[in-house]
Amino acid sequence: MAFNHIHRLAAAAGSVAALLALAQFACGTADADTYDTVISHGLVMDPESGLDAVRNLGISGGRIRAISTDSLTGRQNIEARGLVVAPGFIDLHEHGQEPRNYQFQAHDGVTTSLELEVGTDDVDKWYAAREQKSLINFGVSAGHIPMRIRVMTGQEVPSLSATHTPMAEAANHRELTAEELGNLRAAIERGLKQGALAEGMGINYTPGASHWEILEMFRMAAKYHAPLQVHLRYSSLLEPESGMAALEEVIAAAAITGARLHVAHITSMGLKYTPRLIEMISGARQQGLDISTECYPYTASSTNLNSAVFDEGWQEKYDITYKDLQWAETGERLTPETFARYRKQGGLVVIHEIPEAAVRAAVADPSIMIASDGLPITGPKIHPRGQGTFSRVLGHYVREEKALDLMAALRKMTLLPAQLLETRAPAFKNKGRIRVGADADITVFDPTRVIDKATFDEPLQYSEGIQFVLLNGVPVIKDGRLVEGIYPGRAARAPISQ
Repeated sequence: MAFNHIHRLAAAAGSVAALLALAQFACGTADADTYDTVISHGLVMDPESGLDAVRNLGISGGRIRAISTDSLTGRQNIEARGLVVAPGFIDLHEHGQEPRNYQFQAHDGVTTSLELEVGTDDVDKWYAAREQKSLINFGVSAGHIPMRIRVMTGQEVPSLSATHTPMAEAANHRELTAEELGNLRAAIERGLKQGALAEGMGINYTPGASHWEILEMFRMAAKYHAPLQVHLRYSSLLEPESGMAALEEVIAAAAITGARLHVAHITSMGLKYTPRLIEMISGARQQGLDISTECYPYTASSTNLNSAVFDEGWQEKYDITYKDLQWAETGERLTPETFARYRKQGGLVVIHEIPEAAVRAAVADPSIMIASDGLPITGPKIHPRGQGTFSRVLGHYVREEKALDLMAALRKMTLLPAQLLETRAPAFKNKGRIRVGADADITVFDPTRVIDKATFDEPLQYSEGIQFVLLNGVPVIKDGRLVEGIYPGRAARAPISQ
C-alpha cells in the first residue's frame, strides 16, 4: 500500500522528494517498513567502508535492507548493545565439510565454509550432496589431487581420506603420462565449467607431479579466471632456501600464466622462515603479480601420517622427530614403533613444529587472510584449528596480545576472502561487507569475551562469545546456542558455463 502511494505521488507530482522516497522504500530504508529481522544498537564494523559506529540493521529477504541511526521495526529483534556486528566470517580452507564441522564453525562465527585446497573430483555431485542440508554456506574447488588420482586409477575420490589409500599414494608418487596429463586438464576444465570456485593444488602431496604438470594446471586456472589455492611442495628449517624454492616455483608459474595465486597456510610452509616467505609474496605483489596467502593462529600443523609429507627424510626436512607428532585418535606422542604402526594404518597426526613468532608475524600482517585448514572430525584429539581459529584471533591476538586491531582482523576474515573470489564468483561481491544490498550473513560477538575453547588436549569444544550468527538473514546461533533443525546455508558457486 505504501509503495503504491509513493508511486502515485511520484507520477502525479514528478517531485524529486517523492522519487527519493520511492527509491528509499525500494531499498528497504523507509521508516514505515517492518523488516524480517532487526539488529539493534550494535557496534557495526564494516571493513570495506570503514564504518565503526552504533547502528541498527534492517534485514529482509536474506539481505541487509537498512543501516540506520533511527529505530527500526522488525518481526524479530536482536538486541546487540555492547556487541560487535560484523560480516560473517569466510573460511577459505576447511576440509571438514560435514554437519558436525559446520556446527563448530558456526559457533566460531563462520558463515561460509570453503574446501579450496584439496577440492573434489566431482563438482556437481559435491554441491548436490549439501544442497538444502547445510547449516552454513558451502563451496569447493576443482581439486588437482583427487582428479589426478581418478585419472590415474579410474576410482572416485569421495573424501579426504581417499586421497591417502595405498592406491592413491602410489598414484601421488607417479609422474603422469602425456595421455593422463591431457585427461587431467580436461577433468579440471570440466570442474571449473561446473562452477568450482577455484582450482585446488596440494603439490606437497603429489611428489610425482612434474614442474610441467604444475604449469599446465596454472594455465587452466588462468583460462577460467579461477584462483589457485596451493599447498607448496615442502618447507625446511635446515635449508630455508628449499622453502623459498617451493614458493619460487609457484610464483614463477603465476608469472608465466597470469594465474591468480593463493598460498595456503604460510606459517606451516615457512616455519621459522615465515617472515622471509611473506617478504617474497609482498615483493611479487609489488611487481604486479596477483598473489595472496593465509594463516591459522596455531603452533602446530596437521596431516595424514601415511601421506607423502612423511616420506623418507621428513625429520631432517622439518627438523622435528617422533615426539613432535601427536596421534589424533588418542593424543599420544609417537615413538619410532608407533610411527611405523600408525603410518601403515593411516590417520591424522598433529605436528608441533611452528614457532609462535611465525604465527604472530602472519596473524599481525594486515594482508594475510585467516583460514582454518580444519579437518574432518575423525578422532577426539584432532587439531583445534577447525573449531576455534576465528575466535582465537579475535580473543587471543586482538584483545589479549594486541598484535593487531579489531578492524584489521575482521578485514582478514571477511572482505579479503570475498575479494579473492568475487571475480570468479560475482556472488561474493555481496559477502564480507555490511552494506545495504549485501547478503545478511552476519556475525555478532562480544569483543570482551570472545575466545577459543578448543585446545590440543580438548579440541572438541565450542568457542565462546559468538552470540548470534545469521545465514541469509536466518539465525543459526542465537544467544550463543545452536538453533536446531534449520539449514539456511546456500551453495557458494561460480557461474556454470558447461
